[in-house]
Amino acid sequence: MRARQPDRPPHPRVNMAAEYRIDAEIFRLYPGYRRGLVLGQQLRNGASSASLSEQLRAQEAALRERVQGNPAEHPRIAAWREAYRRFGARPSDFRSSIEALARRVLRGDALPGINALVDIGNLVSLRYLVPVGVHPVPEGEGMLCLRLSEPTDSFLPPDGAAAEVPEKGEVVFVQASTVLTRRWTWRQSALTLTQPATTAVFFNIDALPGVPDEEVEAAMRDIGLLVREHCGGEVQSTVLRDSASSWQYC
Repeated sequence: MRARQPDRPPHPRVNMAAEYRIDAEIFRLYPGYRRGLVLGQQLRNGASSASLSEQLRAQEAALRERVQGNPAEHPRIAAWREAYRRFGARPSDFRSSIEALARRVLRGDALPGINALVDIGNLVSLRYLVPVGVHPVPEGEGMLCLRLSEPTDSFLPPDGAAAEVPEKGEVVFVQASTVLTRRWTWRQSALTLTQPATTAVFFNIDALPGVPDEEVEAAMRDIGLLVREHCGGEVQSTVLRDSASSWQYC
């Protein structure tokens, strides 16, 4: 059963930034990195349907079969631990989103249902064992960019603590000088919480070498299908890489 109500009028588009870019320095430091992007607009978010929750439970069970022993030794997680070390973050203190998610599932915990968009991101992240971030599309005209931190950057923690300045050389996702995610995939800001009323989001699918292009494309297709089924709306997608590092979207 679909979570959306077909007879409701579509939500209007939000006033969105128009460019999404990955800085060339990221590709120089991390050759072979790609970010798959899925943009959903005019969405109807809300609680996950029973069928979506069942798919998430099934994916948790599949992960427990797939990952045996220490999750830090799995190639897809080990690659992120090494990437974090390279910009000065201790992986034992600051885990990539996929490692944190996998560890929680491997402990036997069922992931809590947040809402359909967040649950779709978690489901696909577990399916392909890659970080999948879900970000409401910010309003305003500032370009979205994945880059190294700058001294003027500022991050609002999701727990309501005081604003933070990222460490020098940290990989951050920003709009202008507002940091939306610290340490690449580690933590999203208080400004990027996906709520039931959210109507436009980016799904960021992060792939280091070892994840083939075909899996990035498959993850994007899965997200598109799940979003259309459970949240309606319109979906666009692209992949950013060293040879195509920016996207003009609307």
